[in-house]
Amino acid sequence: MTSTSWYNEERVAQRGSVVLRQWTAEREAQRKRAAAAEAQRMYAGAQFNRLTSDWTALNTTADSEILTSLRLLRARSRELVRDNGHAKNAIRIIQNNVVGTGVGFQAQVADSRGKLLTSLNDAIEEEYAEWCDAKICHTGGLLHMPDLLRFAIGRVAEDGEVLVRKVRQPFGGGKAPLALEVLEADRLLDNWQTAMAPNGNAIRMGVEVDQWGRPAAYWLYPSHPGDFQFRTFQASNYIRVPADEIIHLYLVDRWPQTRGVPWMHTVLRRLNDMKGYGEAEIVAARASANIVGFIKAQENPVPDDVVANRQVMDAEPGTFRYLAPGEDFVGFNPSRPNAALEPFMRFMLREISAGIGVSYESLSRDYSQSNYSSSRLSLLDDRDLWRLLQGWLIRNLCSPIKREWLNAAVLAGQVNIPDFYSKQRKYQRERWKPRGWSWIDPTKEVLAYKMAVRSGFMSASDVIAQTNGGADIEDTYRARRAELDMAADMDLVFDTDPAKVDEKDKAVAGADDPPPDPPAEAGAEGEEPATGED
Repeated sequence: MTSTSWYNEERVAQRGSVVLRQWTAEREAQRKRAAAAEAQRMYAGAQFNRLTSDWTALNTTADSEILTSLRLLRARSRELVRDNGHAKNAIRIIQNNVVGTGVGFQAQVADSRGKLLTSLNDAIEEEYAEWCDAKICHTGGLLHMPDLLRFAIGRVAEDGEVLVRKVRQPFGGGKAPLALEVLEADRLLDNWQTAMAPNGNAIRMGVEVDQWGRPAAYWLYPSHPGDFQFRTFQASNYIRVPADEIIHLYLVDRWPQTRGVPWMHTVLRRLNDMKGYGEAEIVAARASANIVGFIKAQENPVPDDVVANRQVMDAEPGTFRYLAPGEDFVGFNPSRPNAALEPFMRFMLREISAGIGVSYESLSRDYSQSNYSSSRLSLLDDRDLWRLLQGWLIRNLCSPIKREWLNAAVLAGQVNIPDFYSKQRKYQRERWKPRGWSWIDPTKEVLAYKMAVRSGFMSASDVIAQTNGGADIEDTYRARRAELDMAADMDLVFDTDPAKVDEKDKAVAGADDPPPDPPAEAGAEGEEPATGED
């Protein structure tokens, strides 16, 4: 090969390499342009780039996500409630606002014309109130019904769920064969993702479900798995409880969802960070307060005294001291307490309160950052949430328990209703009276409710149910009637009697006049017989 031909072939190869690099660069540019165009069509939250490369997420089911986290979430939530004041206060706020002192019950059995059967309703309410005593309604004999409701909503908030088992036998001298056993969620076999029951149903984290996801039974440990300090040896058998004996309380966020998660799951890390940061600031402040300054000593310092091989310096108020030759004093002025601590903690608490669902003022007990309008708005937002949770608790716990009790009470002869089983819908009618809230601005709000009732926008029953702590209109009117009759018997007149004193504290004209005679019956002497025509 001549030098000329070799040179020509080398030039061709070089040109080919250049063309290949140009083609590769053009293809890469086209790919980047296509990727950029596709990214513009995507949601910003779904883009994958250098800023979101550490943001990983998987499209898994609710149960798959719960299984890998449930035990640790529950343990951390309990630890924070034990050791963190804000977490403990959050559970207390939920219990106080959802249940309070209890949820009242009123039977609403009526005849065919819609008139309430007062004597039968009173009998049902009286027997139910007796059954709600702790020795009768609770298998352990310690939880009255209001206490049991507070315990249940507290467990659901702290653990994510709770089990209430219906034990169909009498306790504590009760007549109706029914009592309630409360079980923590740890009793469920949540260490298995999916197992197969002997009847072919799937067991998902201890809950046996059919093909529609409807619970068929619950598989429980014989005792609490964490009660290892008090357990004795027993065989590794498990207890299968039919679903009609268990009330499994938890909030469903996604479906299908077999188990519940603690309500504080979104803020557990924030609460733990706050606890650690607050502890570090306190330790730093204590250490700073213990140190006044430093003395640069001579080679052989002469202390005031030596106790337990430690140099001791005498100090008292108003003392002037002379330093020994060769000694020098250096002051210590730490920046503790940290001036930024309070605003930072408020920022953290606002995020935590949003995650739990309570207002910042309620969670922190800090009302210095709000005025009347903002505090009123936060309370109203909170009350909307509490009413939703009250309805959820009544639908899923109170009402099923009461229906089960009435069936058992009629069967045991505690309540005498001969045709109960043929007309259960009629006799199971009920009304629940959850706690209400006092006025924020009584003068304005009482007037507003009064105008709403007079205009027909609300009923007096609605106002009493919302504001009178769970009482109903019948209880209120009966108490009011008894109060007015007692005042009349004692010849007492108060400005609270609208029949005798008006809103301006003036006597009503004719209030002491005797009542008019009743109208004459149709057909009496001097009266035209009634015809029913105008």
